[in-house]
Amino acid sequence: MSLQDKVMAEMKDAMRAKDSNKLEALRAVKSAILLAQTDASGRDGLSEDEELKLLQRLVKQRKESAAIYKEQGREDLAQPELDQAAVIEGFLPEQMSEEEIEAEVEKIITQTGASGMQDMGKVMGVASKELAGRADGKTISTIVRKKLA
Repeated sequence: MSLQDKVMAEMKDAMRAKDSNKLEALRAVKSAILLAQTDASGRDGLSEDEELKLLQRLVKQRKESAAIYKEQGREDLAQPELDQAAVIEGFLPEQMSEEEIEAEVEKIITQTGASGMQDMGKVMGVASKELAGRADGKTISTIVRKKLA
């Protein structure tokens, strides 16, 4: 079952349950998928990797918006953004813990033979590919920076 099919099925359930917050998040995902498909004209659908990146971008946008709303003291606007992020995260693979990410980064550092900050780009390139969809890029970057320093 493709991501688009899963989203449509969830949308039907959200409509039946009259869950407007979940429905809004799912409509945003559907819209983003359709936009990505028109950008990738000539191909049938999106690859799994492209779908993961799309979902991660949507979650990141929601979390950043919520952070801005919280800074401005608008909890009433921040909470729906966090709720929508949680709905979208439901379509992502299970996220790794920081300990698991650290273990993977240590393996990658030994594989690449990285010895300092000058090798951060090399390590990040490999780590981003291997941990795609299972870990946030910002978290990976922080851990790599800590390990190479």
